[in-house]
Amino acid sequence: MMKLLIAVHHFFDQWNAPEWFSQRLGSDFPQLEIVHLPDYKRLDAEIPDAEIVIAWSIRPEQIKAARKLRWIHSPAAAVHQLMFPELAASDIVLTNAREVHGPVVAEHVMALIFALAKKIPGSVELQQKHVWGQQLLWDERPRVREVAGATVGLVGLGSIGRPVVKSAKALGMRVVAVREHPEKGTDGADVVFGPAQISEVFRQADYVVLAAPVTDSTKAIADAERLALMKPDACLINVGRGPLVDEAALAAALRARKIGGAALDVFPKEPLAADSPLWDLPNLLITPHTAALTDKLWERHYVLFSENLRRYLAGQPLLAVVDKRKGY
Repeated sequence: MMKLLIAVHHFFDQWNAPEWFSQRLGSDFPQLEIVHLPDYKRLDAEIPDAEIVIAWSIRPEQIKAARKLRWIHSPAAAVHQLMFPELAASDIVLTNAREVHGPVVAEHVMALIFALAKKIPGSVELQQKHVWGQQLLWDERPRVREVAGATVGLVGLGSIGRPVVKSAKALGMRVVAVREHPEKGTDGADVVFGPAQISEVFRQADYVVLAAPVTDSTKAIADAERLALMKPDACLINVGRGPLVDEAALAAALRARKIGGAALDVFPKEPLAADSPLWDLPNLLITPHTAALTDKLWERHYVLFSENLRRYLAGQPLLAVVDKRKGY
């Protein structure tokens, strides 16, 4: 009997697969042996005869021990933690959940754009102090602004970027984007640049949105040099992964008021330490990696994974396959 091993364990409850997930799989796919681990204590014992594994990460030595393993599914969009040589060189297929998270994260991007444009964090802070801050909010740079007519600059035009384009255009915004292969088309953006022209996105945008995977070429893609290209009132938004931003350079730009503001949902190390200087930076909005959260999360996971499982059992091509050479 083919074995499916679910080994998803996280300190945040919502990232853990609920019991109904494995129970429903067992009902829909009775031909499978399904093992749902509550933690990682039995992972080494269970993985050798598993053919399919759902997991955030697996160690290289576990890959070597997994003699029957043919498919790994990550319930995350980012898979850089799996890009070690043992997996990259193997015939094991890797899929991820980029299409599960992308549209939800895109909603969060639009919420952050509105929050920054309408100075919502400042209003909340003044409310807590019982201050009617109309004049204060207006006098502080950057000014409260309309989003219609503003330019969104997307670094990445994948599962997050595409729905951001759709929402931004519906609001009357201009969209410029950079993607690795601009020949793939604009996906509704006004202008699409190649990686060599990424500076144009930082130079033109009122809201630079980082929505790219972590690779060797995207680490610290928002560095001091590119932040210096941004308009004085422009804002940086990161919903990709923490390593995309040079945090020291961003902190310096915010302290010096070289850019209008920033919003970060992701960080190189999470949870963000209580003594991190980021908490107290001016004009920085922090959300605690909540961009992908939705009460429909695991139902969305189930739809994708069960469809892929049907395809796998039928010998058909899988959805959301990761190119292990590129890392996304």
